[in-house]
Amino acid sequence: MTADGGPVRRVATAINGFDQVALGGLPAGRCTLVTGTAGSGKTLFATEFLARGIQHHDEPGVFVTFEEAPVDIRRNALSLGLTIAEWERAGKWAFVDASAASTEEGAIIGAYDFHALAARIGHAVRAVGARRVSLDSLGAVFLRFPGQGVVRQELLGVAETLESLGVTSVITTERETEYGGISRLGVEEFALNNVVVLRNTLFQERRRRTLEIVKLRGGPHRTGEWLFTIDPQDGIVVVPLAFLAPHEGAVIRERVSTGVPDLDEMCGGGVYRDAVVLLTGPTGVGKTLAGLRFVASGVAAGDRCLLYTFDETRQQLDRNASGWGLDLPAMEASGLLQVVSEYPETSALEDHFIQVRRAVEEFRPARLVIDTLSALERITTPRALLDFFIALGAVLRPRAITALITSLPAERMPPSAGPGIAARIDSLTDVSVLLRYVETAGRVRRAVAVVQTRGSTHDHRIREVTVDGTGMHIGGPLHGVSSVLAGYGGAVYAADPSGAADNRAPAPRVDPDG
Repeated sequence: MTADGGPVRRVATAINGFDQVALGGLPAGRCTLVTGTAGSGKTLFATEFLARGIQHHDEPGVFVTFEEAPVDIRRNALSLGLTIAEWERAGKWAFVDASAASTEEGAIIGAYDFHALAARIGHAVRAVGARRVSLDSLGAVFLRFPGQGVVRQELLGVAETLESLGVTSVITTERETEYGGISRLGVEEFALNNVVVLRNTLFQERRRRTLEIVKLRGGPHRTGEWLFTIDPQDGIVVVPLAFLAPHEGAVIRERVSTGVPDLDEMCGGGVYRDAVVLLTGPTGVGKTLAGLRFVASGVAAGDRCLLYTFDETRQQLDRNASGWGLDLPAMEASGLLQVVSEYPETSALEDHFIQVRRAVEEFRPARLVIDTLSALERITTPRALLDFFIALGAVLRPRAITALITSLPAERMPPSAGPGIAARIDSLTDVSVLLRYVETAGRVRRAVAVVQTRGSTHDHRIREVTVDGTGMHIGGPLHGVSSVLAGYGGAVYAADPSGAADNRAPAPRVDPDG
């Protein structure tokens, strides 16, 4: 709250997704402490805070550096497309060099005197009309102070100086562990009103970055840790919040084919153009074939199609497709198909998402296949994979892209391991199709069921599926089987009080007329 009792005004950072976590941005005219371990993104946060202010709000900024030389900061920022040198020439960015390489500032730091430095910051702020200031990193200076009391007193003085200049500022400092004390010296977080923690944790032998707002005095904010990545083009990107903008497009009633005519019939005449279809089934049941038929149908209709496979190499995919009479290279040569084959282990989950999003933006497909989402469970947490799917939906729906997502069935996991990704995302999809194996009289057969089609009627029957050299075919309803929806199908046995082994019901039959 402000002195007059009103809400604290916010300054939008324009860092992808951060303002959604902060519910509007950082408190205006105040200092925010950004703390983290090595490699967590502190310097980038401080740099982007100024850069996005210039790009999106025409607000000049001052960068005070205590460690890196300005030439290094310029070079590193340029790799992200941030042209600091141009902004300096335009009078929108100014450096105050307090690094160890600056002999002029060395005596000031050695004497633990911020007064001369404060004068230089004030001069730079007035020279460019700065509205934002970043200090990176005060931790290097605080280590020279004799005790926590002095550190707290000096930090309060720095904050008071910055706030008196009327600027919104970010101050970075280090911490030694990902979880535990918020800052290295244990007092920095108490001296400032706003605290953001950046983490760079090791999960399953991979680094995973998250951010958490510990406090924003005077205003609400989202709590907990939020996954983010550092994208070579977009910088910091918080997933999924960077993509969850409200969408109020026109209602789409156009339907498209799944590539399997009988499945179209089961879905009420195909699926809506902007639908997200979840197809679950065990290994080898026909998920990849269904995805390939979906793509082939799109190419035949003149739609651009993007196919992502996380389970097979490109050579395997081409070979399998040709076995069903589908020529993927010819489809690519037409310009209507783009195939991406990557193992999940090649990148972190958030980087896979950025790559998918960029492919969607650049190729502009009408259809997308991801085969299979379950493969990504090998490299991440269930919560992070759910965020991946939510963000993906936010990218696809405004563009009215029809998506077919395949997954292993949810019930494959033991109860102690919790549900698989299929169970977590089922309520977020528009169409849910189950492919399952059915064991009958020594034979393994396939069955299909459409469990859900939002906004449309659908066939509630369980029908038999056959796969041959020409593709997938759906027959009539299967009778005499049970537990297909639970993930395992078998013949229904008649009650036999005597327990006689041969008192069985007839083998399941297919009724061609339904």
